[in-house]
Amino acid sequence: MPQQFPHTEEHVDHNMVKMEVNLDDIPGEWLGYVMEQLFEAGANDVFYTPIFMKKNRPGVMLQLLCEQKKINEMKKILFAETTTLGIRYYPLYVHRLARKFYKIQTQWGEVTVKQGLHEGKIVQYAPEYEDCRKIAKENNVPIKEVYQKVWEKIGTNQWE
Repeated sequence: MPQQFPHTEEHVDHNMVKMEVNLDDIPGEWLGYVMEQLFEAGANDVFYTPIFMKKNRPGVMLQLLCEQKKINEMKKILFAETTTLGIRYYPLYVHRLARKFYKIQTQWGEVTVKQGLHEGKIVQYAPEYEDCRKIAKENNVPIKEVYQKVWEKIGTNQWE
């Protein structure tokens, strides 16, 4: 039987927010730290996009997704840890697929595979990166080889 984790039912989250800031005067070294802080405070996702700002200055747009109840925590981090003078945020709906997790055996060890289900049908498969990374490091094999073996097993249903 599959092991159950959060999001066992397909649903739409109505209480999400997308927050964003444009940054053109922040050292790149700070960005990784800011991302860590936002994730630790409960951001669901954090990402950066290269942009060009006024006067054709290169910059970065930092965007994050979080629950509405986390807005104030995210604002505190963004104002304290970045050079922004303003934050844009707006409500967002997130349609989440139901998820099931399975363990499959490779020649190097076990890997978790996540399935995404839409209207009860499997539409996505994803090997868990951390499992693949650990196996690659411990066995001194390229991570792409680990992924390839996992995908081969998914394709032949040897994992069920």
